[in-house]
Amino acid sequence: MLRLILAEDSVLLRAGLTEVLSRSGHEVVAAVGDAEALMRAVAAERPDVVVTDVRMPPDFRDEGLRAVLELRAADPSLPVLVLSQYVATAYAARLFDGSAGGTGGTGGTGAVGGLGYLLKDRVGEVDEFLDALERVAGGQTVLDPEVIRVLLNHRPADHPLGRLTPREREVLALMAEGLNNQAVAARLFVTEAAVVKHASSIFMKLALDPAEGNRRVLAVLAHLRGSAG
Repeated sequence: MLRLILAEDSVLLRAGLTEVLSRSGHEVVAAVGDAEALMRAVAAERPDVVVTDVRMPPDFRDEGLRAVLELRAADPSLPVLVLSQYVATAYAARLFDGSAGGTGGTGGTGAVGGLGYLLKDRVGEVDEFLDALERVAGGQTVLDPEVIRVLLNHRPADHPLGRLTPREREVLALMAEGLNNQAVAARLFVTEAAVVKHASSIFMKLALDPAEGNRRVLAVLAHLRGSAG
């Protein structure tokens, strides 16, 4: 069971999400409608995961995202799943920028908690939503497949991602969804050894230092930084 704080300005969606989460065995310890209430609730409840919208009152711009950035600055181990109505690559990049400095776990000194960015349409796919939530709670990085598709199709021509082969781009996209080697192999109908080989090539082409923490997260960040300009 996870203890969650839910921040969503739509009363109907907030109630619906609370019902889905409760029926799935999780506890929504606070359900709020604005960023200030989110900040207060996190301070009071110390949740396992925060689920929040990007745009919230009073201006409906990026209040939810700014609240999350402030919360993560104070506690990088706090797992956060952000929901967005649209594919907004700049928001995704701001969320994930700087998130790879730790191990990708949620416990221990210096650990960096899981992060997720999903489109609200994904909430309708209850099993997918709950799976993403649990992976974020477990310290993983989760990106909506539609966000990944847009990012791959709108990268600068001179970005290092252009060096990747079509198969390597497929592997990177699945890595960005938060899948491990076994899951990537199953999705692409290849061996795990093949996935490891492709991943090693991706890390090399994106000039990622093996010593720099979680290279999968770093690959996702390179993906975002090269596409959100």
